[in-house]
Amino acid sequence: MSSRKLRCVSTSRLLVIQPDAADPPGPLGEWFVDAGAELDVRLMPDAGLPDTLDDYGGVVCLGGGMNAEEDTRHPWLAAVRSLLGKAVAADKPTLCVCLGAQLLAVAAGGRVTPGHDGPEVGPALVMKKDAAAGDPLWADLPLLPDVLQFHSDEIAQLPPGAVLLASSPRYPHQAFRIGRRVYGIQFHIETTPEVVLRWAATSKSKAEAIQRNAFDEETLIRLHADIAEAWRPFARRFVDLVAGRIEPAKSTPSSLPIING
Repeated sequence: MSSRKLRCVSTSRLLVIQPDAADPPGPLGEWFVDAGAELDVRLMPDAGLPDTLDDYGGVVCLGGGMNAEEDTRHPWLAAVRSLLGKAVAADKPTLCVCLGAQLLAVAAGGRVTPGHDGPEVGPALVMKKDAAAGDPLWADLPLLPDVLQFHSDEIAQLPPGAVLLASSPRYPHQAFRIGRRVYGIQFHIETTPEVVLRWAATSKSKAEAIQRNAFDEETLIRLHADIAEAWRPFARRFVDLVAGRIEPAKSTPSSLPIING
């Protein structure tokens, strides 16, 4: 009995990869802890990464200001993609946010490019796709959940076999699932008004889009209240998935052709 209890504790341990000091786990991390998870936060590159995921029940990869394949300036990105590839291969419960979702897409065979319609910045809504209705994390979200957008690159092509869970008119690949337990979301749910205002003050590449959206603290406070209402239960469901308290998504047939001989 005691060994089983120890195993239950380990399955709720999350490896949290933080590529950028400017994008901490924030409320998302608090929601995970409130749901019973233990977090091992690795601020890159100094904290490094584990060689395997054996000691973790799940993986979270946050956002950052770099590009998903900007290895010349950030050589450690290759190690992050490799570890995410291991999570995909093991179907380890995984949640990747913004840059994290782009790293996941590349690691699993998708493609990330500069956004064809420029930066997507500010309060936004994404629309659930039909496949979300049968997904254990997505089914109970509103049809149009509130999110915070802050990206210049886009996931131009999903990995082979990925299931699209949410979309938007400008950038269709807003959320996806690989296998039964691995998720990527292009938008942010982990921010606070203070974090977003700091991004707005320092992001030269998105300056024009920021100016159009005219960020103000009151708007951001309302947005983050709406984000918490929708996404706090989502975070709890992710921890339940990690701990084995809910069933993962059903397997989907491969989209690749079957070749005989």
